[in-house]
Amino acid sequence: MKRFLKLLAAFGLIEGFLYLNQQWLQLSTYRIRVNKLPSELEGLRIVQISDLHHARFGKNQRHLIDHVNGQNPDIIFITGDLVDRFFFNEVRGLNTVKSLLDIAPVYLITGNHEELIEGWFDLRDHLKEMGVHILANHYELFHHNGKCLQIAGIEDPAGGKDPEVMLDNALAGIDYSLPILLLAHRPEHHKLYAERGVDVTFNGHAHGGIIRIPFIGGLIDHSYRLFPSRVEGVHKTGNMIQVISRGLGNSGSMFRLLNRPEIVVIELLS
Repeated sequence: MKRFLKLLAAFGLIEGFLYLNQQWLQLSTYRIRVNKLPSELEGLRIVQISDLHHARFGKNQRHLIDHVNGQNPDIIFITGDLVDRFFFNEVRGLNTVKSLLDIAPVYLITGNHEELIEGWFDLRDHLKEMGVHILANHYELFHHNGKCLQIAGIEDPAGGKDPEVMLDNALAGIDYSLPILLLAHRPEHHKLYAERGVDVTFNGHAHGGIIRIPFIGGLIDHSYRLFPSRVEGVHKTGNMIQVISRGLGNSGSMFRLLNRPEIVVIELLS
């Protein structure tokens, strides 16, 4: 009987540990200097969420929404995989974004999961009706304190489009004297983004390496490469700053280990 109770306790500890790895939200805050940023935009706050997939953080995502709201963002970026193609739940995605819209304007791009599900087009139309800025290989102006940012976004190449062509379309007619922020799901194309004159890019997709090893980093990326680079955090490529979110959820039946779900907070400085 004692042996059984010990096994039961050990199983409970393991299950609790795995649960915390999927649910214990982490805020990662970075202050980023952008040379072309007008002084009127100093201190602008951006919250980036990425790769939600089918994760749940309380009823109606209450824990997630409360964390985002507590950061007082001026803009919210969703950098792909709002939904999961293996456990597609349109209502959950819509309800999450509806709550985020009550906090700040929302800009969204597709991830590979949106590009690979038939239900994306209906979901996209509903999101547009709600007021979400869906960036599909174009840019928009965000006005704040009498000045503006240029926010561009590209679709995920899982839809069959070439990243270079999409980026060229997204930046067509853009003013290079003003700050250019780019939302792109995939971090591995960072050299392309830098070559096109982007100032800051926001990426996801890599899930922080899925399993993270202390003092080493991510174990594996989406292409099954061991100990990948550029799967989370802030990096530089030339003059461009790259922000990579570890994301919030998991694809299919995968789970996170020593890799807390992440909300990224950016404060822009001139």
